[in-house]
Amino acid sequence: MKKIILTNGLISGTIISVFTVCSIAYCYTSGNFNGNMLLGYTAMILAFSLIFVGIKNFRDKDNNGLITFGIAFKIGIYITLISSSIYVLAWLIDYYFFIPDFMEKYSSQMLQNAKSAGANQAELTAKETEMTGYKEMYKNPLGVIFLTYMEIMPVGLVVSLISALILRKK
Repeated sequence: MKKIILTNGLISGTIISVFTVCSIAYCYTSGNFNGNMLLGYTAMILAFSLIFVGIKNFRDKDNNGLITFGIAFKIGIYITLISSSIYVLAWLIDYYFFIPDFMEKYSSQMLQNAKSAGANQAELTAKETEMTGYKEMYKNPLGVIFLTYMEIMPVGLVVSLISALILRKK
């Protein structure tokens, strides 16, 4: 079970990390962050498809075709933790070494998007306050780590839950 978890977690983490670094590099150099979020979450789901693969491999090859929901979910969570940790590490390296002014550019883009969408002054002020909060969190490495885990972990948890429900077999 450990080999399956480690293999699928490492591959999943590598996929999402490479995709993220490449897409952020593109967005950062072009100055256009629009549409990146949908693409990013799609890539996360694609990378987390290895949760399904890992659970199925364990069930079919190592456990005689049987697996409970609990064991399947546990495998999914472990794969999620490994993959998410690789993603967070890749983001920390990318952010601190290559794009330290990312939050400034991203905040400016989000405020410009709100203005373009016709947001009133109260909505613009709320958006500016939100972006200021994120920039403050990004001043501390623990804040960066927390926000980055909160970006990816829920997706992995949902995929783990769905995979465990589909693949459970008594």
